[in-house]
Amino acid sequence: MYSSIELFSGTGGLALGLQQSGFSHRALLEWDKDSCDNIKANIQRGNHLIQHWNVIQTDVRLVHYDDFGSNIKLVAGGPPCQPFSLGGKHQAYNDKRDMFPEAVRAVRELRPQAFIFENVKGLLRKSFSTYFNYILLQLSHPEVTIKEGMTWLDHLKTLEEYHTSVGDRGLSYNVVFRLVNAADYGIPQARHRVIIVGFRNDLNANWSFPNPTHSQNALRYSKWISGEYWEEHKIAKAKRPTISDTERMRILKATDHEDMLKRWRTVRDAFVGLPNPQKEQGESGFQNHEFRAGAKSYPGHSGSVMDEPSKTLKAGAHGVPGGENMIILDDGSLRYYTVRESARLQTFPDDYIFHGSWTESMRQIGNAVPVQLANIIGGSVYYQLERLNEYEKQRHSGYKAV
Repeated sequence: MYSSIELFSGTGGLALGLQQSGFSHRALLEWDKDSCDNIKANIQRGNHLIQHWNVIQTDVRLVHYDDFGSNIKLVAGGPPCQPFSLGGKHQAYNDKRDMFPEAVRAVRELRPQAFIFENVKGLLRKSFSTYFNYILLQLSHPEVTIKEGMTWLDHLKTLEEYHTSVGDRGLSYNVVFRLVNAADYGIPQARHRVIIVGFRNDLNANWSFPNPTHSQNALRYSKWISGEYWEEHKIAKAKRPTISDTERMRILKATDHEDMLKRWRTVRDAFVGLPNPQKEQGESGFQNHEFRAGAKSYPGHSGSVMDEPSKTLKAGAHGVPGGENMIILDDGSLRYYTVRESARLQTFPDDYIFHGSWTESMRQIGNAVPVQLANIIGGSVYYQLERLNEYEKQRHSGYKAV
């Protein structure tokens, strides 16, 4: 397993996925006490996957990376997204919560072979385009640091000149990014996130983002053409929604020449095996599956439907807003997701428990990276590093033989 350091680890969604993909976390750094306590509680419960995690509650600005030894293969994390989120104040560099400079410092000091950073799609907003380019250039050339008295625009100019100059000097990374929809990778949630991946340029990596494995068209086909979706969930024909012949023909045309992927996973898929929390309160055998009353629909917050991926789970700038963390049931009634349901929508395993209040647990879950998405991206990066390191071993072995 390759060693990693994770910054801004939250409640551990990214860390779980990367652990599953083969990385071994030398340290998880997170300032929020409740999130750290939640991970530690799972460790104490004996969760086998995370039993060796070293969780450190700290401000990353105070961290000395020399303390964690050498040969760190991966740096990962989700720098706080409030400076860029649609629900935040959109201040970017002027927001004290912008932790991208600390992500760059970690890369500069640890010199990993690769890094993975995740953030909200608001990072790609047109008004942030110059600043986003600044982030990418800093990650590409982490040793070109901002000098005293420089503004970030002055630093950007220096980075642009360095980036376009002839020859590679010092520590540099080949950086790519993509806006991905988690639903395209089998997560039962329409969750758009920016993923930034970099490989140290002395490695000659040949990497690209994993291809999507699931599609909306495949879901539509399975519902409205083959009917397999309804049959799988044992929904009687009389209770299935209907569409027009025109819409059915449109779906057929859209999928006629398509190399069909797996279908998008839905809320109903995610809830398989979970009992109705209103009927079996406290007796379901599932932890974090308690009913919470009081859900109401209002403009812009109408809840998710059962037979599509969930809307994006949200943590909210001022606590959980509630509206998009609701489900519309088959009878048309509305209720909040339980914590366990939300955890499933983020692909946390059922034995990963949340120990805070509903509001606190939903905040942590809403801020998390879907575990399965982290596993897929992380597994692709791990495979690439394994290939590169195996090539280096063979090359050096050949030199010795000569």
